[in-house]
Amino acid sequence: MRWALAILCAVIGGGPQYAAAQAAVHIEPADARNTLNLRDQTASAAIQDYLEAWQTLKTAFQQNRPELLDQGFIGTAKDKLSETIHQQSALGIRTKYQDRSHDVQIVFYSPEGLSLELKDSVDYDVQVLDHDQALTPQHLRATYIVVMSPTETRWRVRVFQAEHD
Repeated sequence: MRWALAILCAVIGGGPQYAAAQAAVHIEPADARNTLNLRDQTASAAIQDYLEAWQTLKTAFQQNRPELLDQGFIGTAKDKLSETIHQQSALGIRTKYQDRSHDVQIVFYSPEGLSLELKDSVDYDVQVLDHDQALTPQHLRATYIVVMSPTETRWRVRVFQAEHD
């Protein structure tokens, strides 16, 4: 899995989009039965785009700017996240997320290349700011089921569903 090492180095190495505290990223081998046609470059690009979508999500929730989600999300995932941002904004709150670690596995790649499913076990901290007053942070671990679709220039998250541990 050459692509796993490349992604790990890119994320931990700290490119400009990964400033401050870096999340540890572990890439599990893809399920060979369900990813027969998956190329290393495709896997690498999809995982990189997924990790960048997390950065977008963090910024959108902290700034209450749902339009920022356009970069990494489409469809149902974008609609649900945008609605949540609108609701929190109406209540005068913002949410800060800090992802600590990702354990990512590609579990399915469609034969025609139109979707890719990831499973990501994420450790992260969440802190709510109520009218700019910080409430006690929470540490969470959740497994995300993610479906990504290719668009003109990148992979975007179409389904983003958490199952909290």
